[in-house]
Amino acid sequence: MGIITILVSFFSVFANYVFADGHSMEVNVFNARHYKADAELYGKFTNKTGIKVNLINGKSGALEKRIIEEGADATADLYITADAGRCGAMDSKGTLQGGLTSKAIKAAVPKNFRTSKWVGIAKRARIIYYSPERVTGAELSGMTYEGLADPKWKGRLVIRKSSNIYNKSLVASLIKNNGKAATAAWAEGVVANMARTPTGNDRAQIMAVAAGEADIAVANTYYLALMLSGKKGAEQQEAAKKVKAFFPNQNDRGTHMNVSCAALVKGAPNKDNAVKLVEFLLTPESQEHFTNNTFEFPMIDGVSPSPLVVNNLGLDFKQDMKTKLASYGKNQAAAVEVMTAAGWK
Repeated sequence: MGIITILVSFFSVFANYVFADGHSMEVNVFNARHYKADAELYGKFTNKTGIKVNLINGKSGALEKRIIEEGADATADLYITADAGRCGAMDSKGTLQGGLTSKAIKAAVPKNFRTSKWVGIAKRARIIYYSPERVTGAELSGMTYEGLADPKWKGRLVIRKSSNIYNKSLVASLIKNNGKAATAAWAEGVVANMARTPTGNDRAQIMAVAAGEADIAVANTYYLALMLSGKKGAEQQEAAKKVKAFFPNQNDRGTHMNVSCAALVKGAPNKDNAVKLVEFLLTPESQEHFTNNTFEFPMIDGVSPSPLVVNNLGLDFKQDMKTKLASYGKNQAAAVEVMTAAGWK
């Protein structure tokens, strides 16, 4: 009986340790980032901690709808997606909770790239790509996002649809910095300068410049490296070689920055493990994994971007560290209103 009593006591203690919050050896991630490399990273987290990552992949809209519908009966612990505007919009709907406030997270992520409810895990910039054959250095000198509305670019600009979250966040940042009225006038100028009706993804904008359909394009930084890597085929690789990157607003607030973000879902059944996973994603090991596989900029100091990024975009540019990314979600509705009024398709 003594041995049985000891065994029962042992397993009781073990069970309390493993299942203290019901699911303490797992974490549920609703993931809208579609990179095979991310799954590999979660596997490394499991190997290090013993915490199983239950990965639910899907499009952002579908995952967000499910989180909203589940409400207090949340099954998701973390929502990971590719834009601060999405995390901000989910926060405004009351679906997130505070808790991403550990010392490790605060030490790793600058204040403007995080809130208590969501945290940037990798950075990207939305920049200008241009044809060196048709755009002069004088035209680009001192170029800003505001300058995209300059009549000199009439018929020379390509950019994605107004419904694209990257554009919503860019316009939201302009509203934050310049006001809604000024941004509304800017949007009208941008529409007037478009070489075509917006179509395609960011890579399609770069390819349009390479093909001579436009002289400048707006797209995120990692796309050029992705194309140059050859992962998207020889045609896109060759197109990427025909354009150059330019970082706007270097003489004032700096280039518009955005993040892939991890948001803590309200009612998360494994909150502590969710925080541990976010902390892991901000370690040098994880950051190097991001930079070398997705070509994003690292969130933390001490980690270098991929050589493809360094060699073709460079490192020496001024980032906008003034504009809080939380403003992207707060100004998202106004951004949509401004673009719609301007006729931005």
